[in-house]
Amino acid sequence: MGVVQTDQLLSAVFDAAENASPLDAVEAVTASLAAELRASGAYFLIADTAGGQLVRMSHGASAEALVAQGLGGLEGLTRLDDGEQSVSVPIEGLVEVALRTQTPQVVPPSSSWGRGTDGARWVVLAPVTQRGEVLGLLQLSLPVAPDAETLERIGRVGHMLAFVVIANRRHTDVFDRAERGTRFSLPAEIQHRLLPASFTCEAGAFALAGWLEPAASVGGDTFDYSLGRDVLHLSLTDAMGHGVASALTATLCVSSIRNSRRMGASLTEQAHTANLALFEHAAASGADRFVTGMLGRLDLSTGTLAMVNAGHVAPYLWRDGVAAAITLPVNLPLGLFADTTFEATEVALQAGDRLVMVTDGMLEREASNLDLMEAIVGTRHLHPREATRSLTEMVLRLCGQSLADDATILVVDWHGGHGTPRRTIAGAEQWRTSADRARR
Repeated sequence: MGVVQTDQLLSAVFDAAENASPLDAVEAVTASLAAELRASGAYFLIADTAGGQLVRMSHGASAEALVAQGLGGLEGLTRLDDGEQSVSVPIEGLVEVALRTQTPQVVPPSSSWGRGTDGARWVVLAPVTQRGEVLGLLQLSLPVAPDAETLERIGRVGHMLAFVVIANRRHTDVFDRAERGTRFSLPAEIQHRLLPASFTCEAGAFALAGWLEPAASVGGDTFDYSLGRDVLHLSLTDAMGHGVASALTATLCVSSIRNSRRMGASLTEQAHTANLALFEHAAASGADRFVTGMLGRLDLSTGTLAMVNAGHVAPYLWRDGVAAAITLPVNLPLGLFADTTFEATEVALQAGDRLVMVTDGMLEREASNLDLMEAIVGTRHLHPREATRSLTEMVLRLCGQSLADDATILVVDWHGGHGTPRRTIAGAEQWRTSADRARR
């Protein structure tokens, strides 16, 4: 009976998503879910790009109405923008537990979440996750405590909701607006579009996550990755300067790397092509622009990582409880000279290794007071998704929450065993979450 009910539920919510406008798809899904489970309300809380909160959006509803629908006590955290109202929910308490453990959390009626205009209720907070990328939480209000079967069904719908969000955000700016706690400058908008569509990726042989903490004046940092059949491509770049000029230089560099990569170019060929594109642009425009960066190509079958260091800070490797910088030949930055040659160096990864790549914003000025290798050791128990946030938050605290340069990080955990399927529940490998690692 449980399988049939779940199939019917998924069918109903899929139909609701497809029949609605892309702007209304999520609300159509949550309304259908509420009807199927006889819930008094179901809502999607989207993760903010700043990483410290979730946001509940609604069109035409007052702040008081949003609070009454299960977000009690948050009246002071309301944003308004062109008729779209939102309430911000801090990532703390059971909200944080749900995100870190990737398991639904049940909030009793005695909490502020359980009190609303329709009386006391049980609230379920279920992760909305796809391949380790946390898009937010599904909030569901029930008249009675959910049993194990109901929680499993809600978890599956939360996973399905991630696909609905991914599919429909291509057609509208509504989701981007919901995610932004602050307005983007033009350089920030350009920079944001250079980043991969998902900041996190889990596969059988690895898990990775990247994060960029922008300075007040954008510094041109980017990170990127792409998964092939038997290879993982990585890059982390830092364009010289700040503002629009730096963002445009970063655009040329990242676009060149992606273009040559997609044509099957080798790692050194990608570096050479980007170098030439930047040099020729500088010569034609009279601008003096260059880019430092790390380019990587991980052979998933063997665990062999080839890396090109183009004038960048060294990457770090955590192995057997110790973090150390990886010694690599340092080539010239990209864009300085047309005839620059680039050398790739191979590093043999072992199962359990963690690779950490950073830009100089993680190391310079006030951030230099952070012992990064010690911090890498101290955050090894965290999933890359949380480790990237934790490490950049350490830098932010040292810099008084105001960065002079972008702080960017890319973390890759190597599990080995390429071709081995993942073991997932509702879109996440729960046995590899931060909470599970801490218990080992």
